[in-house]
Amino acid sequence: MGPSTLPVLGRNSPEAKFLQAPSPAVDIWGSRPCRCRPLSPPPAGCGSPGRPTGPKSYLPLSAYIMNRRTFLSSTGGLALGASVGLARDKDRPSPRAARSLRVAHLTDVHVSGIEGAEPGLAMALRHAQDQADKPDLILFGGDCIGDALDQTKLDVLDQWARWDRALSRELRTPHRMCLGNHDIWGWKRHDSAQLQEDPDFGKALGLRRLGLAAPYYSFDEGGWHFVVLDSMQRAQGTAQGYIAMLDETQFKWLASDLNATPSRRPICVLSHIPILSAAALLDGDLAGSGNYIVPGAWLHLDCRRIKNLFRSHPNVKVCLSGHLHMVEDLRYLGVRYLCNGAVSGAWWRGSYQEFGPSYTLLDFYEDGTVEPRQVSYQ
Repeated sequence: MGPSTLPVLGRNSPEAKFLQAPSPAVDIWGSRPCRCRPLSPPPAGCGSPGRPTGPKSYLPLSAYIMNRRTFLSSTGGLALGASVGLARDKDRPSPRAARSLRVAHLTDVHVSGIEGAEPGLAMALRHAQDQADKPDLILFGGDCIGDALDQTKLDVLDQWARWDRALSRELRTPHRMCLGNHDIWGWKRHDSAQLQEDPDFGKALGLRRLGLAAPYYSFDEGGWHFVVLDSMQRAQGTAQGYIAMLDETQFKWLASDLNATPSRRPICVLSHIPILSAAALLDGDLAGSGNYIVPGAWLHLDCRRIKNLFRSHPNVKVCLSGHLHMVEDLRYLGVRYLCNGAVSGAWWRGSYQEFGPSYTLLDFYEDGTVEPRQVSYQ
């Protein structure tokens, strides 16, 4: 299935019901849930009465009904075999395990014309690469530029030029790229029917600027197998223009790739949008309607299907993601789901909820364990 088409969903499937359901009563932008954030100058749309002047602005922290600590203390963590932020012995490397690889995960950079964005990326790259114990590899987790979903092509090309300039000056470490939702051009524009005639429409421009032949792929490094997924499928008519899930072609590829990986080789899965997350419940006032209604653009709608696939491959050890600009460490059925913080913090406006601008250093061990450390670089 092509990347610009919506996957075929069963009429009674949870995904189809979500897409057919009316917008929830609770609304964080004055219309429908939206993960847009401002650029300079900010694009039109997503404004709401009573907010600061300008078409888009930042969501104030007062709009959130509880923070992560309050949520976890009031619920006692998660049941059903999951825990959040609790260290376990099996998550620590065995005394004899050698470190295989040190990785820096930089995600949600959102380079744009916003003041501080381009020098902020340069600062983060220098900080990560100047560690006394340097990373062997940098994983860029997507949302490299500020926004392409709702911008003109000239605006998008300017953002990519800023990205290229920072990397050409600062990047000196082997690296791999992942596509993010804001790296996709035009999916949210009302004139997208006309834009589709441009060969750069959709994922094509972002893939080309990131040097990717395909939006999903895998590679081996340091005794580990890494799988990079494409989380975004187009969903015209939704507030964001996309939903988070794998299309059928990519899911079959993933199953085949896992089957082809030796069972003794640990696997790390990188996606831009979390496959499984508790932090998604805190990204907005989602409980105001009496139910938690998490938009299908914030969390993989096919998380149950992917989880079931992972159950057949116990060497899948860790899943890395970003997208939420929050930090989370969740264990579920033997897999560690790490949603890591954003290089841009609150889109280059300080901290988002409790989480400031940061990247993550991860030590991968030969016994399949991972030790993450969130790093503030400013």
